[in-house]
Amino acid sequence: MDKHLYLNGPQLKAELRRCLNCKTQPCMKACPVNCNARDFIQAALEEHWDEAVAHIVINNPMGQTCGLICPDKFCMKACTRTQIDFPINIPRVQATILNLHRKHDETPRAIESNGHHVAILGAGPAGMAATAKLVSAGFHLTIFEARHEIGGALNMIPQARLPHEIIERDWSFIFDERFVTLRLNTRITRPEALLASGTPPFDAIIVATGEPNCMALHIPGEELSVSYMDYLYHPERYQTDGYVAVIGGGNVAADCALTAQRQGARSVEMFIRRRIADMRVSKPEYLELLNHEINLNAMMSPEKIERRAHKLALAVHRNFFDGNAWTPLPGSTIELPYFDLIIRAIGSRADTNSTNDPRIVYAGDCKTGGSTIVEAIASGRLAAEQVIDFLHPHV
Repeated sequence: MDKHLYLNGPQLKAELRRCLNCKTQPCMKACPVNCNARDFIQAALEEHWDEAVAHIVINNPMGQTCGLICPDKFCMKACTRTQIDFPINIPRVQATILNLHRKHDETPRAIESNGHHVAILGAGPAGMAATAKLVSAGFHLTIFEARHEIGGALNMIPQARLPHEIIERDWSFIFDERFVTLRLNTRITRPEALLASGTPPFDAIIVATGEPNCMALHIPGEELSVSYMDYLYHPERYQTDGYVAVIGGGNVAADCALTAQRQGARSVEMFIRRRIADMRVSKPEYLELLNHEINLNAMMSPEKIERRAHKLALAVHRNFFDGNAWTPLPGSTIELPYFDLIIRAIGSRADTNSTNDPRIVYAGDCKTGGSTIVEAIASGRLAAEQVIDFLHPHV
């Protein structure tokens, strides 16, 4: 397992000792799942590791995965240490504690079945969090996952940032064969039909299918580009030692750029519609782009892609902000004729076939739009609580 992802012994102790034990717990209030950082840090300081683990996973069943990739805009931004020097790296502390000290119980948890069956569509962070909550309440679950593996969009995150075995490790603490049936390679397009014909009959369904549709550029020659989903799920298919363009300026675009660079691309450029200051990446991710010599072309948008012999020509124009919106700057179009691969990474959207049936609850990105892992986990837990409340008279 990559050691650089975790704190070593002295680093962990140093971070733990920096905690001010704030009574107001601003870090917990800023966390979408209300993970109690103060309490797990204090338990770890006293080397009560089982207690520290319990404080983490009670609200975050995917604590190790989340700790490796959670952005710095939640607990770290709220950390009181920012008013003194710099915030405690709470996510990394969390991931390190779970990596070292989380272990499986020798005997299965004593959970009494309530007799209800629930379907969960999607085995990404929201679906996995809903599973953890419902299993603990005694529900029998069938999880339908369209792909061949659990994790959803987490599987697009590069191994250098999130080794995929960590997703499986968190899942191993959630999965309970007494209550959960996992059906991979099974796409459900109409949840209402599943209510009518499911086997066994389902009392409720949680839809946590994410945003499986990539946004289009709507420019001529777009078909010559590769979607970020195709690229990040199978980067080996598009490996090149040439020139790569990534259209987009968010986390996913950054992952595409860094993956291409790690795979040997000679040069990687990102084309960002707005300013660099508007990029939706964390400060560490931004610095990583600079450290890997990714060229950031800000305030530029694509106009056209054409094939020229063995290369792709990308026409782009300059944007400016007129006080209300970003608009093209007349006469600013230039053509860049040297790319070997162009990746579009401007976002995604959910399927639109939603329903108002109270037995069908939506969670994660398909409900809220693109979000962070911790927000998806919070949404999945909330959906599970809605199902529990809905079925409460019968539980």
